Amino acid sequence: MADKEELKKTSVPGEKTAEKPKKKTSYISAKESRRITKFNRKITKKLEHDREEAGKDPAYYTTKMRDPNNVVEFDNMCTYFFSDVGTVKAVDGISFDVPKCSTVGVVGESGCGKSVTSLSLMQLLQRPSGQTVGGEIRLNMGDGTALNIVNTPVEKMQELRGNSISMIFQEPMTALNPVFRIGRQVNEVIELHNPEMTEEQVKARTMEMLELVGIANKEGVYEMYPHELSGGMRQRVCIAIALACRPGLIIADEPTTALDVTIQAQILDLLQNLKDKINSSIMLITHDLGVVAGMADYVVVMYAGRVIEKGTADDIFHHPAHPYTIGLMKSKPVVGKKVEALYNIPGAVPNPVDMPNYCYFRDRCEMHCEHCSGKYPPEIRISDTHVVSCYRYFDEGEVLGYPKTVDVEELLNG
Repeated sequence: MADKEELKKTSVPGEKTAEKPKKKTSYISAKESRRITKFNRKITKKLEHDREEAGKDPAYYTTKMRDPNNVVEFDNMCTYFFSDVGTVKAVDGISFDVPKCSTVGVVGESGCGKSVTSLSLMQLLQRPSGQTVGGEIRLNMGDGTALNIVNTPVEKMQELRGNSISMIFQEPMTALNPVFRIGRQVNEVIELHNPEMTEEQVKARTMEMLELVGIANKEGVYEMYPHELSGGMRQRVCIAIALACRPGLIIADEPTTALDVTIQAQILDLLQNLKDKINSSIMLITHDLGVVAGMADYVVVMYAGRVIEKGTADDIFHHPAHPYTIGLMKSKPVVGKKVEALYNIPGAVPNPVDMPNYCYFRDRCEMHCEHCSGKYPPEIRISDTHVVSCYRYFDEGEVLGYPKTVDVEELLNG
């Protein structure tokens, strides 16, 4: 209620709040370039030092889940890249949960922060330029405790990757090593996390995994190199590697992008069946709404580095609330419906180096209201399972809070 009163005072209809002047990013002077480089050196050095210090004491990265029924909780996570032209806020204050034994689809256009979110969870960002600078990523360890991945040391992460969290990458040809046979690559994961297993036991487990993912000629494939397999077979091998240690969370980063439609359906069915067999959860990252509609229990919609809407698959597909989500639904083709041209969302995504201080979608929105001239909208609950960041629901929904960004200048001086 206090938030609503405050907004009504600051956002008077017809009166615009002061907006940040837009920066010309097509050119930067040599002086500005030197300043940015010097700043980047200082901030990355400080962040790496803070990370190293936090990793020395388990108390700094051990925490508790807000809800023990979740596998992972993202809480106002901020991941920035310190580039030559400035600080790119790739992911800026996102919050959502991945419940146990469920599939959560993360959708949005290219560059919205989907893959960066998954890489932050796996701690596979290209450091030191890429850093998770704020918020928490809580991973449920299953014993009443949780790890804050943001502060977890590299040695601990090596125990978790492939064991508690696994990732299926977009392109299997680049994910697999071309100079090693398939058997050796699957063996490696099992040996790393199960040092007590004998060579025969490891091979037997690899054969079991290859059979589990639907490879009939498992003995032959075990001795083959990646280039000898088709795209669908290579993706099955990647899934076998990801599931070899029965992780609690599988991150599937556009796992069907390089495959034809028939093979896509087979791979998605395989993922869904294996998830149920090993009681795992899937975080499915894609820009294909059809894939999400057929597979996800919950959907998170991202735009320009922020979550703009989240809810059950039914909420998002049958009752979309945010104008961007509505635009996405209108832009997909419908079988049996003839149209002259598909709907196209007007405008362009704002510059990630110099984001506006109002709703990121405002300049492209065809439904904006008087409140949209104010600060970035809060998360608003419009049903038990449906949350949206849009001022059109400000007076009728429950305000949950505003996404928290990180001021990197303060971070350096703090």
